[in-house]
Amino acid sequence: MRCPRSLLHYGPSFSSTSRAPRNPWFVDVEPIQRSLPPHMPIAPAAVPNGTPDVLKLLYSKLLESPHLEKSQVALGPTILPAPGPSLPLRAPHGRRKRGGTYAGESAFDDVGRIWDWAVTAQVKEGTERSGAIESVVRLVRKTLLTHEPPVPLAPKRRVSGSEWVLIDGGTFAIHIVSKAAREKYFSS
Repeated sequence: MRCPRSLLHYGPSFSSTSRAPRNPWFVDVEPIQRSLPPHMPIAPAAVPNGTPDVLKLLYSKLLESPHLEKSQVALGPTILPAPGPSLPLRAPHGRRKRGGTYAGESAFDDVGRIWDWAVTAQVKEGTERSGAIESVVRLVRKTLLTHEPPVPLAPKRRVSGSEWVLIDGGTFAIHIVSKAAREKYFSS
């Protein structure tokens, strides 16, 4: 049974000539934006142009991993931070002539980056203590070492209990982090 229009409350009315709003007080005018439930897949970001083939392969393998948040796997070229202010010039002082800020001329004034590409992958929250980071490290090492030609990697070290693991691939770096480490070190 429908409620007669006269019984619906449309909010306070301060004058007898004011018109009632179009919607009752319990109807939202703007739709609510809802996020996807955790079990729904999220479309990953597109791979940037010029990405090396080994990183395209690694990125696709990381998206298949059940230990990672698919929306928190990022791949891109590294960006140099803006240079800070230069140090004020100060002459060396003391008996040993230390403490000066002028280091002399250099042939290596062009400071470049250490890596050209960076991959950042965040493990699912709550799984970092149960071996998720170590599992992703094994996946990355296996992918890079079985690629043709294999990517030379440093010898594996034990990383149990860590919240952030860095794998140096020569021209690229892979960061495997927990949610807390990502919020602390990688938030911009």
